Amino acid sequence: MTMSQNSFESYYPSDWIDSVQSSQHSFIFPLHDHAKSDPVSVRTLFSPSAGALYVYRPSKKRRALNRAIDKLEESGLPGYEYAVSHLYDKYCRNLTISTITQTGRVLIVFLSFLDGLGRRQIEDICRKDIANFVELLHDRDLVMTTVKYYLLTVYAFLRYLVDNDILPFEILYKKIVIKLPDVLPRAIPAVDLTRIIEVITDTRDKALILLLLHTGMRIGELLKVKMTDIILSERKILLPLGEKNFQGRVVYYCSEAEQALNKWLNSRSQNSKYLFYGYSRRELSYNSAWKIMHNALEKTSLGHKGYTLHSLRHTFATNMLNAGLRLEVLQQILGHISIDITLRYARMSNRTREDEYFQAMAIIEKGDVHEHQRVNSALQAVFEKKKLC
Repeated sequence: MTMSQNSFESYYPSDWIDSVQSSQHSFIFPLHDHAKSDPVSVRTLFSPSAGALYVYRPSKKRRALNRAIDKLEESGLPGYEYAVSHLYDKYCRNLTISTITQTGRVLIVFLSFLDGLGRRQIEDICRKDIANFVELLHDRDLVMTTVKYYLLTVYAFLRYLVDNDILPFEILYKKIVIKLPDVLPRAIPAVDLTRIIEVITDTRDKALILLLLHTGMRIGELLKVKMTDIILSERKILLPLGEKNFQGRVVYYCSEAEQALNKWLNSRSQNSKYLFYGYSRRELSYNSAWKIMHNALEKTSLGHKGYTLHSLRHTFATNMLNAGLRLEVLQQILGHISIDITLRYARMSNRTREDEYFQAMAIIEKGDVHEHQRVNSALQAVFEKKKLC
């Protein structure tokens, strides 16, 4: 089976406009009558941009695509041309820069593995090769989330090859599934949270931390917030595009976050369109935001507890559910595609369950429970019926 020719259209720019700027003004000046020369034409002819070549300036996403493609081409691994076409397909479907870059890296690892097995043609791959690849990832002692991401990326590549009649559909039969432990989100206890906020004295840093804590935004979303996205009179922030689900939403902030935000707005530079910016007036980098949390944890000697910026989002969700916010409303605020993700917070924030447990335990500790009270009559009837059967 071979892929059709149009599946490998050039992934480099092929449509270029005329490289030399044109003008409606004539640049032909009669030698015998300079006085009648058009002054507008003269200014256009001798302007700094006259005759300048058109410079192609690719977008950040395009540059990421080109870098990933260059690495694949330099590798010369068997099947790299299919990987290049797969990346270009992701680019055309407007996937994120991170997805394109990570896909390129994973496919180089996968193709290198196939090359080590002696697979000179991508068509020679079989289901056992995928299992061996997963085993290799386990041997490299990668965390399970990374192994799962690698496997999902490889299956997306194989699906692309199947759709283009390169591989048979049987390669996708009975996929390998990596089961991850169902770990509860980790919120920061109120005592630790108070200590963290108290040691943050910088106006910008405090505004950043409190907005994360009281809006539930992801750090990547907050760093992209622009001044035009904030509606101060209504205490809300517009997120035109979510970081993971690509859906816009609105988040709100409380009076404590409002006070910190107003202090930062009064002292920040007006030359940047971003709410939080770096030295180049562009958005603040993730590393800079991470250092804010890291330094606060070091000052409070809480570094060993593993709190992160994302823990503030978990704390927000837990507190809102404990305060009685409906689950479907929290789903919209957090920007979850599925309510099943939001349900994870409900498992750790059920105050009714917690209160009932401590009420029952208080009775037990007082010694007020008698033996006959410990037997549930309805449950005992079920047991007796099972014995008779």
